[in-house]
Amino acid sequence: MAAESGPYLDYAATTPLDPGVLAAMRPWLEGLAANPSSDHPPGRHAAAAVSTARVRVAAFLNAAPEEIVWTSGATEADNLAVLGAARHQYGRGRGDHVVVAATEHRAVLSACEALEREGLSVTRVRPDADGTIDPAAVADALSERTLLASVAAVNNETGVTADLDAIAAAVKARGALFHVDAAQAAGRVALDVQRLPVDLLSLSAHKCYGPQGVGALYVRRRPRRVRLAPLLHGGGQEGGLRPGTVPVAQVVGMGAAFARLAEEARADERHLRALRARLEQRLAGIGGIVRNGRADGSPHILNIAVLGVHGEALAAALGDLAVSAGSACSAGSPGPSHVLRAMGRPDPIAHASLRLSLGRMVTAAEVDEAVARLAAAARRLRAFSPLWRRLSAGEPAEAVYATATPLALLEGCREPAHG
Repeated sequence: MAAESGPYLDYAATTPLDPGVLAAMRPWLEGLAANPSSDHPPGRHAAAAVSTARVRVAAFLNAAPEEIVWTSGATEADNLAVLGAARHQYGRGRGDHVVVAATEHRAVLSACEALEREGLSVTRVRPDADGTIDPAAVADALSERTLLASVAAVNNETGVTADLDAIAAAVKARGALFHVDAAQAAGRVALDVQRLPVDLLSLSAHKCYGPQGVGALYVRRRPRRVRLAPLLHGGGQEGGLRPGTVPVAQVVGMGAAFARLAEEARADERHLRALRARLEQRLAGIGGIVRNGRADGSPHILNIAVLGVHGEALAAALGDLAVSAGSACSAGSPGPSHVLRAMGRPDPIAHASLRLSLGRMVTAAEVDEAVARLAAAARRLRAFSPLWRRLSAGEPAEAVYATATPLALLEGCREPAHG
Protein backbone atom coordinates (compact mmCIF):
# COMPACT_ATOMS: atom_id res chain seq x y z
CA MET A 1 0.00 0.00 0.00
CA ALA A 2 1.39 3.39 -0.98
CA ALA A 3 0.74 5.55 2.06
CA GLU A 4 0.86 9.32 1.99
CA SER A 5 3.35 9.25 4.87
CA GLY A 6 5.31 6.27 6.17
CA PRO A 7 4.78 2.61 5.26
CA TYR A 8 1.49 1.11 6.40
CA LEU A 9 2.12 -2.21 8.17
CA ASP A 10 -1.03 -2.37 10.28
CA TYR A 11 -3.29 -4.63 8.21
CA ALA A 12 -4.40 -6.52 11.32
CA ALA A 13 -6.03 -3.28 12.50
CA THR A 14 -7.73 -2.53 9.19
CA THR A 15 -7.08 -3.19 5.53
CA PRO A 16 -7.41 -0.77 2.61
CA LEU A 17 -10.62 -1.01 0.63
CA ASP A 18 -10.07 -3.11 -2.48
CA PRO A 19 -10.82 -1.07 -5.66
CA GLY A 20 -13.07 -3.85 -6.97
CA VAL A 21 -15.04 -3.80 -3.73
CA LEU A 22 -15.50 -0.05 -3.98
CA ALA A 23 -16.73 -0.47 -7.55
CA ALA A 24 -19.33 -3.00 -6.37
CA MET A 25 -20.48 -0.62 -3.63
CA ARG A 26 -20.54 2.54 -5.72
CA PRO A 27 -24.03 2.12 -7.27
CA TRP A 28 -25.49 1.70 -3.79
CA LEU A 29 -23.59 4.70 -2.45
CA GLU A 30 -24.42 7.05 -5.31
CA GLY A 31 -27.93 5.85 -6.17
CA LEU A 32 -30.96 4.72 -4.20
CA ALA A 33 -30.19 2.05 -1.64
CA ALA A 34 -33.75 1.21 -0.67
CA ASN A 35 -34.69 -0.57 2.51
CA PRO A 36 -34.39 -4.28 1.63
CA SER A 37 -37.36 -5.01 3.89
CA SER A 38 -39.65 -2.82 1.75
CA ASP A 39 -42.10 -4.62 -0.52
CA HIS A 40 -41.74 -2.52 -3.68
CA PRO A 41 -39.40 -2.77 -6.70
CA PRO A 42 -36.51 -0.70 -5.23
CA GLY A 43 -36.79 -2.64 -1.96
CA ARG A 44 -36.83 -5.99 -3.74
CA HIS A 45 -33.82 -4.89 -5.81
CA ALA A 46 -31.93 -4.07 -2.60
CA ALA A 47 -33.04 -7.36 -1.03
CA ALA A 48 -31.65 -9.25 -4.02
CA ALA A 49 -28.29 -7.51 -3.60
CA VAL A 50 -28.24 -8.41 0.10
CA SER A 51 -29.12 -12.00 -0.77
CA THR A 52 -26.26 -12.22 -3.28
CA ALA A 53 -23.83 -10.90 -0.69
CA ARG A 54 -25.09 -13.44 1.85
CA VAL A 55 -24.52 -16.25 -0.64
CA ARG A 56 -20.96 -15.02 -1.27
CA VAL A 57 -20.00 -14.92 2.41
CA ALA A 58 -21.66 -18.28 3.02
CA ALA A 59 -19.80 -19.82 0.07
CA PHE A 60 -16.50 -18.62 1.53
CA LEU A 61 -17.22 -20.66 4.69
CA ASN A 62 -18.93 -23.56 2.86
CA ALA A 63 -22.06 -22.65 4.83
CA ALA A 64 -25.70 -22.20 3.92
CA PRO A 65 -26.81 -18.60 3.19
CA GLU A 66 -29.42 -18.73 5.94
CA GLU A 67 -26.64 -19.37 8.46
CA ILE A 68 -25.14 -15.90 7.90
CA VAL A 69 -26.32 -13.06 10.16
CA TRP A 70 -25.19 -9.52 9.32
CA THR A 71 -23.67 -7.43 12.12
CA SER A 72 -21.82 -4.14 12.40
CA GLY A 73 -18.48 -5.97 12.64
CA ALA A 74 -16.65 -8.75 14.43
CA THR A 75 -17.05 -7.05 17.82
CA GLU A 76 -20.83 -7.24 17.58
CA ALA A 77 -20.62 -10.75 16.14
CA ASP A 78 -18.45 -11.84 19.09
CA ASN A 79 -20.89 -10.31 21.57
CA LEU A 80 -23.91 -11.86 19.87
CA ALA A 81 -22.21 -15.26 19.84
CA VAL A 82 -20.91 -15.27 23.43
CA LEU A 83 -23.74 -13.43 25.18
CA GLY A 84 -26.48 -14.77 22.94
CA ALA A 85 -25.50 -18.42 23.24
CA ALA A 86 -24.68 -18.36 26.95
CA ARG A 87 -27.81 -16.46 27.95
CA HIS A 88 -30.08 -18.72 25.92
CA GLN A 89 -28.57 -21.89 27.41
CA TYR A 90 -28.28 -20.51 30.94
CA GLY A 91 -31.89 -19.34 30.90
CA ARG A 92 -32.97 -22.91 30.19
CA GLY A 93 -30.91 -24.40 33.00
CA ARG A 94 -28.43 -26.15 30.73
CA GLY A 95 -25.34 -24.96 32.58
CA ASP A 96 -23.58 -21.90 33.95
CA HIS A 97 -19.96 -22.11 32.78
CA VAL A 98 -17.97 -20.65 29.86
CA VAL A 99 -14.41 -21.45 28.78
CA VAL A 100 -12.37 -18.83 26.94
CA ALA A 101 -8.73 -18.35 25.96
CA ALA A 102 -7.06 -15.65 28.06
CA THR A 103 -5.61 -14.22 24.84
CA GLU A 104 -8.93 -13.56 23.12
CA HIS A 105 -9.90 -10.22 21.63
CA ARG A 106 -11.33 -7.76 24.14
CA ALA A 107 -14.75 -8.13 22.53
CA VAL A 108 -14.87 -11.75 23.69
CA LEU A 109 -13.24 -11.18 27.08
CA SER A 110 -15.49 -8.24 27.92
CA ALA A 111 -18.56 -10.25 26.96
CA CYS A 112 -17.39 -12.98 29.35
CA GLU A 113 -16.96 -10.41 32.11
CA ALA A 114 -20.57 -9.36 31.52
CA LEU A 115 -21.65 -12.99 31.92
CA GLU A 116 -19.80 -13.20 35.23
CA ARG A 117 -21.76 -10.20 36.47
CA GLU A 118 -24.91 -12.13 35.55
CA GLY A 119 -23.94 -15.10 37.71
CA LEU A 120 -22.11 -17.39 35.29
CA SER A 121 -18.57 -18.62 35.88
CA VAL A 122 -15.76 -18.21 33.34
CA THR A 123 -12.51 -20.17 33.05
CA ARG A 124 -9.74 -18.36 31.18
CA VAL A 125 -7.22 -20.75 29.66
CA ARG A 126 -3.72 -19.32 29.74
CA PRO A 127 -1.42 -19.82 26.76
CA ASP A 128 1.99 -21.43 26.63
CA ALA A 129 5.00 -19.08 26.55
CA ASP A 130 4.82 -18.92 22.74
CA GLY A 131 1.12 -18.00 22.75
CA THR A 132 -0.23 -21.47 21.95
CA ILE A 133 -3.57 -22.44 23.43
CA ASP A 134 -3.08 -26.09 24.35
CA PRO A 135 -6.14 -28.18 23.40
CA ALA A 136 -5.49 -30.33 26.47
CA ALA A 137 -5.73 -27.25 28.69
CA VAL A 138 -9.07 -26.37 27.08
CA ALA A 139 -10.28 -29.93 27.61
CA ASP A 140 -9.25 -29.79 31.27
CA ALA A 141 -11.19 -26.55 31.74
CA LEU A 142 -14.44 -28.02 30.41
CA SER A 143 -17.06 -29.54 32.68
CA GLU A 144 -20.57 -30.89 32.51
CA ARG A 145 -21.75 -27.34 33.30
CA THR A 146 -19.95 -25.76 30.33
CA LEU A 147 -22.29 -24.04 27.89
CA LEU A 148 -19.80 -22.50 25.50
CA ALA A 149 -16.10 -22.35 24.66
CA SER A 150 -14.55 -19.53 22.61
CA VAL A 151 -11.10 -19.62 20.99
CA ALA A 152 -9.85 -17.41 18.15
CA ALA A 153 -8.61 -19.10 14.98
CA VAL A 154 -5.75 -16.57 14.73
CA ASN A 155 -4.71 -14.36 17.63
CA ASN A 156 -5.07 -10.72 16.65
CA GLU A 157 -1.83 -9.63 18.33
CA THR A 158 0.63 -12.48 17.84
CA GLY A 159 -0.75 -14.28 14.79
CA VAL A 160 -0.60 -17.61 16.65
CA THR A 161 -3.03 -20.09 15.09
CA ALA A 162 -5.19 -22.41 17.18
CA ASP A 163 -5.55 -26.15 16.71
CA LEU A 164 -9.26 -25.79 16.08
CA ASP A 165 -9.76 -29.46 15.18
CA ALA A 166 -8.46 -30.69 18.53
CA ILE A 167 -10.20 -27.96 20.51
CA ALA A 168 -13.50 -28.55 18.72
CA ALA A 169 -13.29 -32.28 19.41
CA ALA A 170 -12.84 -31.63 23.13
CA VAL A 171 -15.70 -29.12 23.26
CA LYS A 172 -18.09 -31.33 21.30
CA ALA A 173 -17.25 -34.31 23.53
CA ARG A 174 -18.67 -32.26 26.42
CA GLY A 175 -21.74 -31.26 24.45
CA ALA A 176 -20.93 -27.54 24.64
CA LEU A 177 -21.15 -24.94 21.87
CA PHE A 178 -17.97 -23.78 20.17
CA HIS A 179 -17.41 -20.18 19.02
CA VAL A 180 -14.47 -19.08 16.87
CA ASP A 181 -13.43 -15.48 16.31
CA ALA A 182 -12.16 -15.67 12.72
CA ALA A 183 -11.70 -11.96 12.06
CA GLN A 184 -7.94 -12.39 11.53
CA ALA A 185 -8.23 -15.85 9.98
CA ALA A 186 -10.36 -15.20 6.91
CA GLY A 187 -8.16 -15.35 3.84
CA ARG A 188 -5.14 -16.48 5.88
CA VAL A 189 -6.13 -19.95 7.14
CA ALA A 190 -8.68 -22.43 5.82
CA LEU A 191 -12.23 -22.00 7.15
CA ASP A 192 -14.72 -24.74 6.25
CA VAL A 193 -17.65 -25.11 8.62
CA GLN A 194 -18.67 -28.41 7.02
CA ARG A 195 -15.35 -29.95 8.02
CA LEU A 196 -14.88 -28.13 11.34
CA PRO A 197 -17.64 -28.62 13.93
CA VAL A 198 -17.83 -24.96 14.92
CA ASP A 199 -21.25 -23.63 15.99
CA LEU A 200 -20.60 -19.89 15.79
CA LEU A 201 -17.96 -17.98 13.82
CA SER A 202 -17.33 -14.23 13.68
CA LEU A 203 -16.16 -12.31 10.60
CA SER A 204 -15.26 -8.72 9.81
CA ALA A 205 -15.23 -7.06 6.38
CA HIS A 206 -12.59 -4.43 7.07
CA LYS A 207 -9.97 -7.06 7.96
CA CYS A 208 -10.42 -8.50 4.45
CA TYR A 209 -10.24 -5.45 2.13
CA GLY A 210 -13.91 -4.67 2.60
CA PRO A 211 -15.68 -1.67 4.16
CA GLN A 212 -15.66 -0.77 7.83
CA GLY A 213 -18.90 -1.02 9.78
CA VAL A 214 -20.08 -4.45 8.64
CA GLY A 215 -19.43 -8.02 9.70
CA ALA A 216 -21.21 -11.33 10.01
CA LEU A 217 -21.85 -14.17 12.42
CA TYR A 218 -22.15 -17.72 11.17
CA VAL A 219 -24.82 -19.55 13.21
CA ARG A 220 -25.02 -23.29 12.55
CA ARG A 221 -28.43 -24.68 11.65
CA ARG A 222 -27.65 -28.31 10.84
CA PRO A 223 -27.56 -30.94 12.24
CA ARG A 224 -28.29 -29.07 15.48
CA ARG A 225 -29.67 -25.57 15.23
CA VAL A 226 -27.92 -23.11 17.51
CA ARG A 227 -30.27 -20.81 19.40
CA LEU A 228 -29.25 -17.34 20.54
CA ALA A 229 -30.81 -14.70 22.74
CA PRO A 230 -30.72 -11.47 20.69
CA LEU A 231 -28.85 -8.44 21.99
CA LEU A 232 -31.21 -5.99 20.29
CA HIS A 233 -34.95 -5.91 19.77
CA GLY A 234 -36.81 -4.28 16.93
CA GLY A 235 -38.11 -5.09 13.48
CA GLY A 236 -37.17 -8.75 13.37
CA GLN A 237 -34.57 -8.59 10.61
CA GLU A 238 -31.92 -11.34 10.35
CA GLY A 239 -34.27 -13.92 11.78
CA GLY A 240 -34.85 -11.75 14.83
CA LEU A 241 -31.20 -12.00 15.84
CA ARG A 242 -30.09 -8.60 14.59
CA PRO A 243 -32.94 -6.14 14.03
CA GLY A 244 -32.41 -2.93 12.10
CA THR A 245 -32.24 -1.87 8.47
CA VAL A 246 -29.53 -3.79 6.66
CA PRO A 247 -26.88 -1.36 5.25
CA VAL A 248 -27.02 -2.41 1.62
CA ALA A 249 -23.83 -0.77 0.37
CA GLN A 250 -21.71 -2.17 3.20
CA VAL A 251 -23.19 -5.65 2.92
CA VAL A 252 -22.64 -5.64 -0.84
CA GLY A 253 -19.06 -4.58 -0.16
CA MET A 254 -18.53 -7.44 2.30
CA GLY A 255 -19.90 -9.93 -0.20
CA ALA A 256 -17.59 -8.61 -2.91
CA ALA A 257 -14.60 -8.63 -0.56
CA PHE A 258 -15.13 -12.26 0.42
CA ALA A 259 -15.69 -13.35 -3.17
CA ARG A 260 -12.38 -11.74 -4.10
CA LEU A 261 -10.74 -13.20 -1.00
CA ALA A 262 -11.63 -16.68 -2.22
CA GLU A 263 -10.25 -15.93 -5.68
CA GLU A 264 -6.97 -14.47 -4.40
CA ALA A 265 -6.34 -16.87 -1.48
CA ARG A 266 -3.36 -18.69 -2.97
CA ALA A 267 -1.76 -15.59 -4.44
CA ASP A 268 -2.27 -13.72 -1.18
CA GLU A 269 -0.66 -16.51 0.82
CA ARG A 270 2.41 -16.62 -1.43
CA HIS A 271 2.74 -12.84 -1.26
CA LEU A 272 2.35 -12.73 2.52
CA ARG A 273 4.81 -15.54 3.18
CA ALA A 274 7.42 -13.92 0.95
CA LEU A 275 6.95 -10.56 2.68
CA ARG A 276 7.07 -12.11 6.13
CA ALA A 277 10.31 -13.97 5.34
CA ARG A 278 11.81 -10.72 4.08
CA LEU A 279 10.62 -8.84 7.15
CA GLU A 280 12.07 -11.40 9.55
CA GLN A 281 15.38 -11.51 7.70
CA ARG A 282 15.76 -7.73 7.77
CA LEU A 283 14.69 -7.47 11.43
CA ALA A 284 17.11 -10.19 12.47
CA GLY A 285 19.96 -7.96 11.34
CA ILE A 286 19.07 -5.32 13.93
CA GLY A 287 19.95 -7.62 16.82
CA GLY A 288 18.14 -8.05 20.12
CA ILE A 289 14.73 -8.68 18.55
CA VAL A 290 12.47 -11.14 20.38
CA ARG A 291 9.61 -12.95 18.66
CA ASN A 292 6.32 -12.82 20.56
CA GLY A 293 4.53 -15.85 19.21
CA ARG A 294 5.30 -18.80 16.99
CA ALA A 295 7.29 -18.95 13.77
CA ASP A 296 4.50 -20.97 12.14
CA GLY A 297 1.71 -18.51 12.86
CA SER A 298 -0.48 -16.68 10.37
CA PRO A 299 1.72 -15.18 7.62
CA HIS A 300 0.31 -11.68 7.97
CA ILE A 301 1.25 -10.94 11.62
CA LEU A 302 4.65 -10.64 13.27
CA ASN A 303 4.85 -9.47 16.87
CA ILE A 304 8.31 -8.52 18.16
CA ALA A 305 9.92 -6.95 21.21
CA VAL A 306 12.85 -4.58 20.75
CA LEU A 307 15.19 -5.25 23.66
CA GLY A 308 16.98 -2.43 25.41
CA VAL A 309 14.48 0.34 24.65
CA HIS A 310 11.61 2.01 26.49
CA GLY A 311 8.21 1.34 24.96
CA GLU A 312 6.87 4.89 24.90
CA ALA A 313 10.15 6.23 23.54
CA LEU A 314 10.10 3.60 20.81
CA ALA A 315 6.55 4.47 19.78
CA ALA A 316 7.46 8.17 19.59
CA ALA A 317 10.65 7.46 17.63
CA LEU A 318 8.78 5.57 14.90
CA GLY A 319 7.09 8.75 13.69
CA ASP A 320 4.64 8.08 10.87
CA LEU A 321 5.47 4.39 10.49
CA ALA A 322 2.06 2.70 10.80
CA VAL A 323 2.41 -0.28 13.13
CA SER A 324 0.66 -1.19 16.37
CA ALA A 325 2.82 -0.42 19.39
CA GLY A 326 2.63 -1.59 22.99
CA SER A 327 -0.96 -2.70 23.36
CA ALA A 328 -2.06 -3.70 19.89
CA CYS A 329 -5.84 -3.56 19.29
CA SER A 330 -6.48 -2.08 22.72
CA ALA A 331 -6.89 1.58 21.92
CA GLY A 332 -7.43 3.67 25.02
CA SER A 333 -5.90 1.06 27.31
CA PRO A 334 -2.88 2.49 29.13
CA GLY A 335 -1.52 -0.89 30.22
CA PRO A 336 0.56 -3.34 28.22
CA SER A 337 -1.03 -5.99 26.02
CA HIS A 338 -3.10 -8.54 27.95
CA VAL A 339 -2.05 -11.12 25.36
CA LEU A 340 1.68 -10.62 26.01
CA ARG A 341 1.11 -10.55 29.75
CA ALA A 342 -0.76 -13.85 29.55
CA MET A 343 2.24 -15.28 27.68
CA GLY A 344 4.47 -14.31 30.62
CA ARG A 345 6.13 -11.30 29.04
CA PRO A 346 7.23 -8.77 31.69
CA ASP A 347 5.71 -5.31 31.34
CA PRO A 348 8.88 -3.61 30.02
CA ILE A 349 9.02 -6.09 27.14
CA ALA A 350 5.28 -5.93 26.52
CA HIS A 351 5.51 -2.13 26.35
CA ALA A 352 8.46 -2.33 23.92
CA SER A 353 6.63 -4.69 21.57
CA LEU A 354 5.37 -3.98 18.08
CA ARG A 355 2.85 -5.76 15.90
CA LEU A 356 3.74 -5.51 12.23
CA SER A 357 1.01 -6.84 9.97
CA LEU A 358 1.12 -7.35 6.23
CA GLY A 359 -1.39 -7.39 3.42
CA ARG A 360 -2.11 -7.64 -0.26
CA MET A 361 -0.97 -4.11 -1.13
CA VAL A 362 2.30 -4.10 0.87
CA THR A 363 5.47 -4.03 -1.24
CA ALA A 364 8.97 -5.32 -0.55
CA ALA A 365 10.23 -1.73 -0.67
CA GLU A 366 7.81 -0.74 2.10
CA VAL A 367 9.03 -3.63 4.24
CA ASP A 368 12.61 -2.52 3.75
CA GLU A 369 11.79 1.09 4.60
CA ALA A 370 9.89 0.07 7.72
CA VAL A 371 12.80 -2.01 8.99
CA ALA A 372 15.28 0.77 8.20
CA ARG A 373 13.21 3.20 10.27
CA LEU A 374 12.91 0.73 13.13
CA ALA A 375 16.65 0.02 13.06
CA ALA A 376 17.47 3.72 13.18
CA ALA A 377 15.10 4.26 16.12
CA ALA A 378 16.57 1.30 17.99
CA ARG A 379 20.14 2.58 17.50
CA ARG A 380 19.25 6.04 18.84
CA LEU A 381 17.43 4.73 21.89
CA ARG A 382 19.90 1.98 22.74
CA ALA A 383 22.78 4.46 22.79
CA PHE A 384 21.41 5.76 26.12
CA SER A 385 20.01 2.50 27.50
CA PRO A 386 21.46 0.84 30.63
CA LEU A 387 19.52 -2.29 29.71
CA TRP A 388 21.20 -2.45 26.31
CA ARG A 389 24.61 -2.04 27.90
CA ARG A 390 23.92 -5.09 30.07
CA LEU A 391 22.71 -7.06 27.07
CA SER A 392 25.72 -5.98 25.05
CA ALA A 393 27.97 -7.17 27.88
CA GLY A 394 26.56 -10.66 27.37
CA GLU A 395 24.01 -10.80 30.19
CA PRO A 396 21.06 -13.03 29.22
CA ALA A 397 17.87 -11.18 28.34
CA GLU A 398 15.92 -13.27 30.85
CA ALA A 399 18.18 -11.99 33.63
CA VAL A 400 18.08 -8.38 32.45
CA TYR A 401 14.27 -8.43 32.37
CA ALA A 402 13.90 -10.67 35.46
CA THR A 403 11.69 -13.23 33.76
CA ALA A 404 11.62 -17.01 33.84
CA THR A 405 9.88 -17.08 30.47
CA PRO A 406 12.32 -17.92 27.65
CA LEU A 407 12.83 -15.03 25.25
CA ALA A 408 13.50 -16.44 21.78
CA LEU A 409 15.41 -14.11 19.51
CA LEU A 410 14.07 -13.81 15.99
CA GLU A 411 15.52 -16.55 13.80
CA GLY A 412 18.85 -15.48 12.34
CA CYS A 413 19.30 -12.88 15.06
CA ARG A 414 22.52 -13.03 17.04
CA GLU A 415 23.12 -12.08 20.63
CA PRO A 416 24.05 -8.37 20.94
CA ALA A 417 27.67 -7.74 20.09
CA HIS A 418 29.93 -6.87 23.01
CA GLY A 419 30.95 -3.25 23.41
